[in-house]
Amino acid sequence: MAAAGDYYDVLGVSRGASQDEIQRAYRKLARTYHPDVNSDPAAEERFKEISEAYAVLSDPKTRERYDAFGPDFRQVPEDVDPETWRHARAGAGAGTGAGARGRPGGGRTVFTTGGLDADFEDLLGGFFGGRGWGPVPGADQETEIGLTIEEAYRGVRRTIAIAGPDGSRTLDVTIPAGVTEGQRIRLARQGGRGGEGAPSGDLYLVVRLAPHPRYRVTGRDLYVTLPLAPWEAALGTSAVVDTPDGEAKVKVPAGTSSGRRLRLRGRGLPNPRGKPGDLYAEAQIMVPPKLSRRERDLFEQLAAVSDFDPRRR
Repeated sequence: MAAAGDYYDVLGVSRGASQDEIQRAYRKLARTYHPDVNSDPAAEERFKEISEAYAVLSDPKTRERYDAFGPDFRQVPEDVDPETWRHARAGAGAGTGAGARGRPGGGRTVFTTGGLDADFEDLLGGFFGGRGWGPVPGADQETEIGLTIEEAYRGVRRTIAIAGPDGSRTLDVTIPAGVTEGQRIRLARQGGRGGEGAPSGDLYLVVRLAPHPRYRVTGRDLYVTLPLAPWEAALGTSAVVDTPDGEAKVKVPAGTSSGRRLRLRGRGLPNPRGKPGDLYAEAQIMVPPKLSRRERDLFEQLAAVSDFDPRRR
């Protein structure tokens, strides 16, 4: 049977959807409405609609004709210009949709496609299992993987345990340098097993960065506290700051106040495909917890001669 509505609406994707988006939408819907997993009498009809929509939109040439001619695309000759067809349709009124006929005895559905017959099951290419639909591909899976900032910076090799309906298993995975919080790493064909020899689904690792005693992370940028003595902040200095790649020096301008951010370009998380993040050293002015007599005398002299008022705006 032909899909009842627009093929894009049937799959729930936009007209500009990529082929990967179309395939993902099809797999998700097919696993919901496949007659082998859904006993609702309407599920099989819905599955046929979904499968026909996918058969058309997954083929770039067929999709192009569908976009140009709409539901009449099967009946329009190959050499017809889309604009000419639209004008002809406007003049002649509403036309007929794509033809579909069942085989005698209620067997497989055959579609008429520009004068040629196309078997519905052949269009699916044996993609799904049961009732003659072919093997069912495995489901995609997702699991979280926790990393330290240092591991995200340098990359790491891990052995992870995966639990699923097929039992537990372990995988040796390599996490590339420069991954960020929430990033999804795709491991092709490492998801759920497919039925009857069908390919397995994909496994997605979702990166979770553990809290760090020294660094805070936003995207690829790192933030670290830089403690300064009052005279260092007032007079300026050169200070050493820790980075995941070792120590680095940062120039502290004279007159630096607490909260000022000093940027070290490119010293944040690396980026395999572009510009790395930055590291920001945030100034924090510290005072001695206990003053010696000499220190107290000097601070009192400074207080006596300075007219600086930090509360005056």
